[in-house]
Amino acid sequence: MASTERTVNRNRTTNAGSRSRMTGAGNHYYVQGNVVRRLDVTKEIERQPQKKISNATRKNRERAKHMNAGYVIFLCMALMATGIILVKYIGLQADITNSVKHISTLEKELNDIKLANDEEYSRITSNIDLEEIKRIAIQELGMRYAEEGQIVSFASEDHDYVKQMSDIPQ
Repeated sequence: MASTERTVNRNRTTNAGSRSRMTGAGNHYYVQGNVVRRLDVTKEIERQPQKKISNATRKNRERAKHMNAGYVIFLCMALMATGIILVKYIGLQADITNSVKHISTLEKELNDIKLANDEEYSRITSNIDLEEIKRIAIQELGMRYAEEGQIVSFASEDHDYVKQMSDIPQ
């Protein structure tokens, strides 16, 4: 790093990290280091050359500073349209959220009903005594097992059910 030296008035303060030494003159001392402050930056800024601005650029900047009534009305309408759209969007989002919550509630209710139905079906089927049903059918109702030749097989186009149109031959 290159160090710089500058003569500074005694009344000015120096940075903590720089070294200062009094000269024999009494009124001045110098600061050595890279943290020396520049005393008057405004003079250096004024010395820099100003950029030339073209007429078109200057006119555009002037036009940008002034807004006519039509442009202001257009901006207000655009702002209102944007606000209305955002309010509708937020409303739709709230409706969707409520629908999802309602659907999840209904799904939970459906699952609870299915579970209760399955439990009831299991309870009913476990309480059925097939041997008791067989005994009642044979002894009390006079039913008996089918014998050879009593079973008639036929082909059906519809596999779901069969309609009997006439009596089955003996």
